[in-house]
Amino acid sequence: MKRAVWLGVGLSLVVVAVAVPAVVRNCSNITDKHFLSPQERVAKARELKDSSIRAQIKNLDVPYPPGELYLRAFKQERILEIWVGKLDQPLKLFRTYPIAGMSGTLGPKRKEGDQQVPEGFYQIDRFNPASKFHLSLGLNYPNESDRIRSDRKKPGSDIFIHGDTRSIGCLAMTDELIREIYLIALDFRTSRKAPIPVHIFPFRMTPRASRAFAETFPQHARLWAELQPAFQNFEVRRLVPKVRVESDGRYTLVPSSERARMKGIYADRPHRGSYPPRGRAGADL
Repeated sequence: MKRAVWLGVGLSLVVVAVAVPAVVRNCSNITDKHFLSPQERVAKARELKDSSIRAQIKNLDVPYPPGELYLRAFKQERILEIWVGKLDQPLKLFRTYPIAGMSGTLGPKRKEGDQQVPEGFYQIDRFNPASKFHLSLGLNYPNESDRIRSDRKKPGSDIFIHGDTRSIGCLAMTDELIREIYLIALDFRTSRKAPIPVHIFPFRMTPRASRAFAETFPQHARLWAELQPAFQNFEVRRLVPKVRVESDGRYTLVPSSERARMKGIYADRPHRGSYPPRGRAGADL
């Protein structure tokens, strides 16, 4: 009798010893990003994505890192485009990414907590490899226009392009895709030390679409009329449009006669920081 009992316990222990490692392996596959240091996350992204990025950009006859880098998002279509090119040359479309998570509706962000994704002309001003959403790229929201037009006390902050599939006010791209986006941006900034423009449009602003959406959302028609010339300018020229902010917060397209004299092409000066991001801790980083 004693022999049977001890045999049963022994068998139970054997089963547990075999099963536990399998459970641990499964969990590590799911939550691997939470155990990686910031440096390891970037290294992992490079291991997985570097060779394919270089090959794709080489096929476009563009050096790597590219001389020019431009990100363009469309909220209605839920896509993010990356454009690359040689310095001061027309850009070529590198890739179009689906946006996995995005809150709010069409229209700009104007107040903290409104859950809106901004609309306008921004740039990447910080890199956060320690993000709770794997990797993230911070935008300079509120920019000069937003500081004039949005809530003066609480316009909101901490707007990112990041991993994962959930977001409030940011663009969630999944962990898989953010590795590629982050790596291209990081290599460009390291090589060129130049701002990375990110233009966020409510929709593809063709004349027909602009008229239709302005009728549906008349409260945003004025802003959209300011964004549309920059959209159309890039569609024709494939060069990043140069935009200025007027004293009342309006965006205006810089005339071609002034472009040659301008070195800055964005609505605000770049922030040279890395991470942690500015603003409150535990935000949508």
